[in-house]
Amino acid sequence: MSRRSIFAAALLALTAAPALAEVKSAAPGGFEVGGTVSIDASPARVWTVLTAPDAWWSRDHRWFKDSTLSLDLAPGGCWCERAADGRVSRHLETALVEPQSKLVLRGGLGPLQGQGASGGLTFTIKAVGESSTLTWSYIVGGYTPGGLEAWAAPVDGVLSAQIASLKTRAEIPD
Repeated sequence: MSRRSIFAAALLALTAAPALAEVKSAAPGGFEVGGTVSIDASPARVWTVLTAPDAWWSRDHRWFKDSTLSLDLAPGGCWCERAADGRVSRHLETALVEPQSKLVLRGGLGPLQGQGASGGLTFTIKAVGESSTLTWSYIVGGYTPGGLEAWAAPVDGVLSAQIASLKTRAEIPD
């Protein structure tokens, strides 16, 4: 079984993730997934966790075993995965940073990297009393044989699981 097939199967297995998101639209040329989650943590805490993806992004959804994820917040900065043996994957790049408020990243996650598709992943944090809401969307467009609409539900499942992990991590006091 190819790496792409294995990853696609894993993506499909996670479509039962907590209902933190939804497929907002899907068509052959692209899709939009996203949602909103309440987090019992301040916007500063949510931002700190969001911008440290190694702390919350599942090890089951990385290209390399025992890799680390990092995020450079400079314009064009890399959301990169690095393995100790020198393998590297640039998953996304930083497009917009508004500390403790908004983060926009551009690129193709997972197997979308090898397709003629790319997207914008936007996170918006708002204070609600002493807690926060995190609203996110991933809008993908481009071309892949068979169309991109088939990718919407699996990508939604994986991202929903990651957002659930981010929420859990942000709600743990330092």
